[in-house]
Amino acid sequence: MADQAKQKFTYYHYDPSLGGEVAFIVVFALITIGHFIWIFRKKTWYFIPFVIGCLFEAIGYAGRAIQATQEPHEWNRGPYILQALTILLAPALFAASIYMVLGRIIRLLDAAHLSLVRTTWLTKIFVAGDVLSFAAQGAGGGLLSSAKNKKDQDLGNTIILVGLGIQVVVFGLFIVTTVLFHLRIGKQPTSRSFGVTTDWRGMIWVLYGSSGLIMIRSLFRMIEYAMGWDNVLMQSEVYLFVLDGLLMVFVGAIFLWWHPGRVLIGYKEIGKGGKGNGGSGLESSAEEGLSDGRGMGSRGESQYEMIDRSRAGGQ
Repeated sequence: MADQAKQKFTYYHYDPSLGGEVAFIVVFALITIGHFIWIFRKKTWYFIPFVIGCLFEAIGYAGRAIQATQEPHEWNRGPYILQALTILLAPALFAASIYMVLGRIIRLLDAAHLSLVRTTWLTKIFVAGDVLSFAAQGAGGGLLSSAKNKKDQDLGNTIILVGLGIQVVVFGLFIVTTVLFHLRIGKQPTSRSFGVTTDWRGMIWVLYGSSGLIMIRSLFRMIEYAMGWDNVLMQSEVYLFVLDGLLMVFVGAIFLWWHPGRVLIGYKEIGKGGKGNGGSGLESSAEEGLSDGRGMGSRGESQYEMIDRSRAGGQ
């Protein structure tokens, strides 16, 4: 009976793969370094949560690598708690920065009137939901990591499920908000949207792709925890590698290749210039300048292009 209880409440139902853990450590470490470079080059401080998320992933797999070197069913609690919390919470940090990217795209295009949610509230609402999800998952993960019996494990699972559920709902609303904005800007383009020289449309598709990957991962973790501690998804490490680790590698790599700092150039000037009604503030002044020749630089550039070029040079 003692042996059965020990097996029942073991941290893993498999032996962690040292080679697999090390591979993820290396990949996430490289992605983290790459994003640190982008942040300081482009001064995209709003992307710091995303980088911390990448770092969390690397730390999490380091904890798993430590346990891969230990005797089966004699794993130390410290590395287990470390890996459980960091890998579970990392996507919530990714999400925080992703929410902020959409708000900046809307400001860049001077298209606040096309957003389902007021831009002054958009980031606050989604990030608040993300923080709530983060807190619930963290509390559940902490309880689960220190569980000594099935009752504590079930309670930890339930709290984590609530956190993941919040994340899925908030992400679903975010995707709806993004889709509606994309459709509206396509049907009612602002004057500013024609003047932006960077590929903001491509950035929206990056939001779709990354959001979809995080949504799939969150649904996988929900199913995993909902099925109980002894379910088939927890019997093999392959599921974690493919449906969590690999998907998050793709998210980190996508933004490393298509970094917001290369696209969101000049959004701060638009934010200061008007209320975002599609034809006010900086946009109106630019149009007035173009009408009398004052809106052209020495190279024959419009004020929009001059802003984009100056921002690019400053970053």
